[in-house]
Parts: sequence; C-alpha cells; structure tokens
Amino acid sequence: MQTAIILAAAIMPALLLWLYIWFRDSRPEPLRLLLKSILLGVIICLPVSLTEQVVQGMVEALVGTGTLLGSTLEAFLVAALTEEAFKLLALWIVLRRNPYFDEHFDGIVYAVSVGLGFAATENVLYLFSFIEDWQSVAISRALLAVPGHYAFAVLMGYYYSVHHFTDHSAWTAICILLVPVLAHGIYDALALSGQVSPVLGGLAFLVLIYFCVRMHKFAHRKVLAQLERDREA
Repeated sequence: MQTAIILAAAIMPALLLWLYIWFRDSRPEPLRLLLKSILLGVIICLPVSLTEQVVQGMVEALVGTGTLLGSTLEAFLVAALTEEAFKLLALWIVLRRNPYFDEHFDGIVYAVSVGLGFAATENVLYLFSFIEDWQSVAISRALLAVPGHYAFAVLMGYYYSVHHFTDHSAWTAICILLVPVLAHGIYDALALSGQVSPVLGGLAFLVLIYFCVRMHKFAHRKVLAQLERDREA
C-alpha cells in the first residue's frame, strides 16, 4: 500500500502539469505520439544517469567537492547540460518526421511530454531513495523540481517551434538548448549552494523561490504567445 502511495505522490505533480498543457491544446495531438514522447522521457533517464556519473567524476577531479565553483559546474554541466541535451534528442526524435507538428503550440506540448516523463521517473527514484523521509521530499519536489522541469520544457518547446515555423536563424536554433540549460543551471546552482555552506544555502533558497516565480511567469508568457500565434493563423 505504501508503495502505491509513494508512486502516486511521485507521478501526480507531473501528471497534473501535463494535463494542464494538454487541455490548452485546441487541436490535441495523437495520444500515441504523446505517449511515445512521455516514454522517451522515461527512457533517457538511464543514459542521463550514466553520463552524469562520468561528468561528475571529471568535475570532481578538476575542482574537488564542497566549493562554490564545484557546485556551479555540477549544476550547469552535470545536471543542466546533460539532462536538457538528452531531452532535446528525445524531442527531435518525436518531431523530426511528425506530420502532426503543424502548430506553434505543438512544440510545447511534445517538449512538456518528454520533460514530465523524465521528471516523473526522476521523482519516483528520489522518493524511493529517501523512503524514510519521502513525504517531505515529495512536497519539496512537487513545489520546485517537477514544476522546474515543466518550465524548462516549455522554453525548449517554444524555441523549437519558433525555429521550425518562423525564425530559422542559427541563434534561435542555439536557444532551443541554451535557454533551458541556463534556466536549469541557475535553478540547480541555487539549490546546490547549500553544499558550500548552510548560510549561503539559506540565502540562495530565497533567491531560488524568486527565480522560480519569475521563470514560471516567463514560461507562461511563452505558452500564451504560441497559443496566440495559432489563433492568428
């Protein structure tokens, strides 16, 4: 019984955010393609984990642990770049020959499906890793980590669609990965600063809350912008 409750607590935040985006789509994508996107988000967890272990070892060899530089490199290189790069690979696999990718909002829908498939799986692993204190872990991740992955996915999907439909410049192509990596890296750098010192961690947590609010407002504007483009079309 406890296992089912933990699974529900891990998956529910991602499911609710996914449903929010799904209901905003006036012309819903085929369910099989959305499930494929979610499944790819689940599958990439393994190569992400293996890659992160390798990069983590390289970072520790270069700068050690417990330093501000080390935690920042861990945030941007180990977590943000690795995870967002694999998410982008999964998104490209879904969209490269997808005849249903015909609206601006579709990029966000598919990116969120990949991102929340990843986030839900990561959440399950976290909760079972901290099973003695799973309730507090579930609450904190439901309020911060899972919505963070949602916002990163919205940004990736937004720029993917912009590049696909309207702006084929190299800079927009770079932004498809750069913007979510920057957002993810800043998020993790603030979250990991407690490894350096408790005081720095406490101050960074306040900044993290502010950053998350601003990031989600920015992501929401991107959602509304794509919906408006599709209405105008």
